[in-house]
Amino acid sequence: MEVVFALGSNGSGQLGIGHKEDVSVPKQVLFEPQPPSSPIAKIAAGGNHTLLLSRTGELFWSGDSTSGACGLTSGSNAPVFQEIKLTRDEQDGVGQVELIAATWEASIIVAKDADGKKTEVFSFGLGGKGELGLGELLVRTPSASRIKDFPPPGTEVVDIAGCMSHVVAVLSNGDAYGWGNGTKGQAGSPGQVIHVPRKIEDVSFEVSRAVCGRTFTCLFGEPDGGNIQVIGSDKWGVQSNVPQPIPKWKDVGASWGNIYILAEDGKLQSWGRDDHGQLPPPNLPNVEKIAIGSEHVVALTVGGDVLSWGWGEHGNCGPQVENNDVKGRWNVIASSKFIPPGSKIGAIGAGCATSWVFITAEE
Repeated sequence: MEVVFALGSNGSGQLGIGHKEDVSVPKQVLFEPQPPSSPIAKIAAGGNHTLLLSRTGELFWSGDSTSGACGLTSGSNAPVFQEIKLTRDEQDGVGQVELIAATWEASIIVAKDADGKKTEVFSFGLGGKGELGLGELLVRTPSASRIKDFPPPGTEVVDIAGCMSHVVAVLSNGDAYGWGNGTKGQAGSPGQVIHVPRKIEDVSFEVSRAVCGRTFTCLFGEPDGGNIQVIGSDKWGVQSNVPQPIPKWKDVGASWGNIYILAEDGKLQSWGRDDHGQLPPPNLPNVEKIAIGSEHVVALTVGGDVLSWGWGEHGNCGPQVENNDVKGRWNVIASSKFIPPGSKIGAIGAGCATSWVFITAEE
């Protein structure tokens, strides 16, 4: 049995903690009518909504459902996590959900087909700039709508990422496709609003991961290959300051204005904006896991502490802030030292000024 804790921005109930006030200390997340049957594997956060996906494919939502980004909602609008309803009763259902992503007011999911391959991509919510990938005419839907003719035959989706208003999908053949607001080139060239998935050209390596910032995308090759390419705006130097070479990595991430690389040795590297202290503070301990929010970072250290730093106006970096920032230092927002015996911090998450801690039984 897993227990989920959340803190930070909660004006729409996106933390799912039973009320709509911001909190600066972790509060237990509530599930109705019952919690997931397996631990949470992935989290996706829009501007005011959160999706939680369990290892067995159960998908839960909390937050502002008015955009349609929380699926077909009925009845309780309580600020708690409920299992999502993706299609109307007379429609075909959606297979087991494997991957999730979110833009500001939309959600994108990847499900398995009848052969167990990740070939079915659905979107729902509001996408005035092509975020749904469903063509120019469909800009709002609360029911999961399949993106037609994507991915191409013989491929499946291995990674999907979104930010404010664009989405990038990575395919099993190493290609990447983008859609949504690509006016700065963040979804490939030429820069424009893209209403259906379009292949990102001029990438000289096979892509294995993509992370999206507000007006850029960072594409990575295999973790030990050293390949990286940033497309889109170079604001904050996200393109011009790419480190060379990049280390062998175990995870990567992006905030609205930064790119983060967690190296195999536990060192965290980043470049981009630092106006709220988003860059890793000096003397950061070795890190096991990272979760990157819109303007803040959550990191699980090798020693079992959950640290946070960056823009913390909504309490997402803990209670101690200066001018709403945690800059040049970190706060400890949770620790393995203070959880029940026999349990461990299994995972962490971060969204738009929200932070998440997942506590599971030790295996």
